[in-house]
Amino acid sequence: MDIPGDRRLAAAVVMDGEQRVLLVRRSEKERFLPRVWGVPCGKLEPGESPGDGALRELKEETGLLGEIVRKVGESSFLSDYRGHEIKNWQENFLVRPLTSDITLPERDQDSIWLARAELTRVDIDAYNLDIVRQAFTEF
Repeated sequence: MDIPGDRRLAAAVVMDGEQRVLLVRRSEKERFLPRVWGVPCGKLEPGESPGDGALRELKEETGLLGEIVRKVGESSFLSDYRGHEIKNWQENFLVRPLTSDITLPERDQDSIWLARAELTRVDIDAYNLDIVRQAFTEF
């Protein structure tokens, strides 16, 4: 059995001019955190920089194009792969949207723009909430 090693990921905290953050609800078909709200993120492809990975994931998960404003922090979490613990290392970026039409890959997904004080209106897990809070550190 091929057991993966540590995984590298990148996340895009998309913030508009009104300092609202874009959250996306995961599909119920997802094995990991189905129907939970979070920021666009995912695994880096071989040779891909974290910034490029964050922008690629943003495009794949929302259809939006974006521009990196700055790196806001790093996160890590453990996950399970066929009974084996995997360490996930994630770099988090504040992103300015360059387009506005959101296209989600699955019909049961949803998206919402929320101000900082509104973040707890949705079922966002503590991990994603921390990533969003990292983006507000300089505001």
